[in-house]
Amino acid sequence: MKTLKDLITEIEACQLCADTLPLGPRPVFRVSATAILMIIGQAPGTRVHESGVPWDDASGERLRGWLGLTPDVFYDQARVAIMPMGFCYPGRAANGGDNPPRPECAPEWHAKLLPPLSGVRF
Repeated sequence: MKTLKDLITEIEACQLCADTLPLGPRPVFRVSATAILMIIGQAPGTRVHESGVPWDDASGERLRGWLGLTPDVFYDQARVAIMPMGFCYPGRAANGGDNPPRPECAPEWHAKLLPPLSGVRF
């Protein structure tokens, strides 16, 4: 069985759907074996793709407000794991919004990442 560190390295190097991503692969996620809260969103937008920080946009401000979490707590990897359905920015949709998350990511990575996150309770 791979270690969590090995899985993180593998995901960071993922090229599974690279040919379909307009900005190229840049998986954006944060996980830790000690995290007790798991937040699973859709996929990063362009701002998050650029910064590499999950929820680093207006939707993140709104989510932190709803949860009542300060940025310090929200981004404390030891407490909060952040894993999207699609790890990379999927591109722009014809209607002006973002495309849905790529279908390859969740089946490829979620089942591998969840077992080592044994501290997750919520």
